[in-house]
Amino acid sequence: MYHFKGTDMNLKEQYDILTEKTTAITINKSETADTRTCDFKNVDVNTLLKSSKSHISDVNKGIDWFISKLKDAGDNHDHTKIEHIDMFHKDFTNGFKTQKWYDLHKKQERHHISVPEGRRDDIDLVDVIEFLIDGVMAGLARSGEYRKEDLPNGILETAFNNTIDKLIKDITVNKG
Repeated sequence: MYHFKGTDMNLKEQYDILTEKTTAITINKSETADTRTCDFKNVDVNTLLKSSKSHISDVNKGIDWFISKLKDAGDNHDHTKIEHIDMFHKDFTNGFKTQKWYDLHKKQERHHISVPEGRRDDIDLVDVIEFLIDGVMAGLARSGEYRKEDLPNGILETAFNNTIDKLIKDITVNKG
């Protein structure tokens, strides 16, 4: 059990530790579902069927992994509004003439990718999708229109590559 007495962790950090989900994926080695990785002339139909089903199962595990990451992003969305409601309210009620909360918000929330202080080296596609959904939902709920925000050059490619790296780190290949 974790003990947080005397810690300087904020509530979100404590919550994250207590609710940390395991996202490890185990897949089975399957060289016979692709002509580039086997002697395809010697693969019988039953082996090919078994390998194909294994691959489909592996892809589903990867999609479940991504859904889990999206769900976590949604559950944690705009947490600084809740954790720092008084600071948020102060900035809000003065029309953001002070931006103490907003500066904190951009640094702590992963979905503010259109502003320099909100970008991270480890940006991933979950961050991009949260950004997209946040903009659509906020725009339609508040003004009735989506306000387009441009993505910085290269951000999608970086997010794509970082997502691949994160997925690979969560996979174990069972070679048995």
